[in-house]
Amino acid sequence: MRYVCILIAIFSSLPLPAHGGTYPGDMEIVGIVKKHKVRQGESLIELARSYDLGYNEIAAANPNLDPFVPPTGATVVIPTAWILPAAVAPETVVINLSEMRLYYLSDHEQSSLLATFPIGIGKEGSATPAGDYRIVEKAANPSWTVPSSIRKEKPWLPRVVPAGPENPLGSHALRLSEGSILIHGTNRPLGVGRRASHGCLRLYPEDIPRLFALVSIGTEVAVVREPVKVGSKGRRVYIEVHRDDELKMDYGREANRLLADRELLERVDGGKLDAAILEKRGIPVDITK
Repeated sequence: MRYVCILIAIFSSLPLPAHGGTYPGDMEIVGIVKKHKVRQGESLIELARSYDLGYNEIAAANPNLDPFVPPTGATVVIPTAWILPAAVAPETVVINLSEMRLYYLSDHEQSSLLATFPIGIGKEGSATPAGDYRIVEKAANPSWTVPSSIRKEKPWLPRVVPAGPENPLGSHALRLSEGSILIHGTNRPLGVGRRASHGCLRLYPEDIPRLFALVSIGTEVAVVREPVKVGSKGRRVYIEVHRDDELKMDYGREANRLLADRELLERVDGGKLDAAILEKRGIPVDITK
């Protein structure tokens, strides 16, 4: 608990980096995997935020490192590369619950750009529902009307929390056509990359203004579960696998289905495929034969 309190203090005082990866919109695999040498006192939790990753992403990519107290000098895999979900489409916000990441592909006449951000999602018992929605309201400096279900759990809360540092919605909020679901900032950035909300979707405080500026009222939102993603770059075939305990899925069968649909299966090394499925590190893995 002492470690957690210290890390919260460090995490809250970090300088804000340039966040939110933006990539050419005509690629199905974006970014690159990086490496980082742990400096004294660093944790994977603060590294996640500094590289605009969720806690789940950096923990899955480094299963043998203590996320709170990694050894000084240890090499950390920074998983800043992604295969785009199959659901990605122009001018649609796509939220992949399985990897806790949001994608938005803006489509312009001469070029398209992909923006991607880590998110926090609904916890057990308040899971964020998959489905097709649209943005019906945008609010800067929103106040929070506390739902009655949350006031039953925490009766000391007021009916309305005004805008400010104590507001869990952060600086901006986007209301979906399922009115109880918001995409918003947070005053608890440790919840990004975790199942920690009552169903809403949280972005880092430095990411939500960027998304807010990109989208409009009426923008379509697709909330999906894609724990397995496949793609190709040149002649190389890649797979990205995320552990999603909400789904009872045969990962191997799903991977083979996706690869067959893309006519990629004949180019795949079965041993490499099995290893990627077993490890589920959430990183694009080359499985080319």
